[in-house]
Amino acid sequence: MTATPTARRPTRGRKLIIAGLVLVGLLVAADYGLAAAGEYQVAQRMRDKFRLADDPTVRINGFPFLYQALTGDYRDIEITASGVPVRDSLRDLEIRANLYHTRIGLSDLLSGNTRGARIDQVTGSVKIKAQDLNRLVNSVTPFTDMAIEPDTRPEATPTPAPAKPDPTKAAVKLSGSTTVAGRKIRITAYGAVTLVADHQVAVSVNDVELDDTSLAGLNEVLGVVRQALSVTIDPGVLPFTVTPTAVRVESGAFTVEGTIHDIPLDQG
Repeated sequence: MTATPTARRPTRGRKLIIAGLVLVGLLVAADYGLAAAGEYQVAQRMRDKFRLADDPTVRINGFPFLYQALTGDYRDIEITASGVPVRDSLRDLEIRANLYHTRIGLSDLLSGNTRGARIDQVTGSVKIKAQDLNRLVNSVTPFTDMAIEPDTRPEATPTPAPAKPDPTKAAVKLSGSTTVAGRKIRITAYGAVTLVADHQVAVSVNDVELDDTSLAGLNEVLGVVRQALSVTIDPGVLPFTVTPTAVRVESGAFTVEGTIHDIPLDQG
């Protein structure tokens, strides 16, 4: 009769490994839990600061959170809010701020007490999307399906290329559909977006192309299109009253951005 093998008990080494894994798991869970609590408090403060209808999305980047909490130096706090309205014309702004090296004690962070907290550097931006541009130009000429893209044509790039490109100006391609004399036409326009005084963005159009050049009064149509698309957009003050220093064109939007150094967390 064959004897039934007895179950082997875990060795001391295996017990230590299991205990270590459990401890690591608990520490990771505690780390994420504390980070989530800190993100919630920052979101509450930023909701009031930016006068938002809903809490913004807040992410405290960097792992472990506990080390940042113990040193009171949070390397990168990322804040984003979408669908932000400004006045009646802009309804879908996207606000973003990256707070680099926010200095605040853990107890103050978890209690929402941000008095005395400082930030080494803030990069703030506001994204103006195609839907809002469409809404603005409709006051002159009704457009549909407005699209924003960078102008990548060779002629849009200066030759020779400047050693230091101007960050306050960017080439842009705009396209959309409109109706002229009962006929729907597709328009493509090329120009520039320029950062102007008081954090505004000016759109200027140089060239306009139509998919139908047989229209009567073609020059008049082109003039109306240029007038409609040449608008100045005021997206409001950047997060933390950052002074805008650059404008970028990306697929679907213009982005105004800037950087400020050594400010209180409660500023702006």
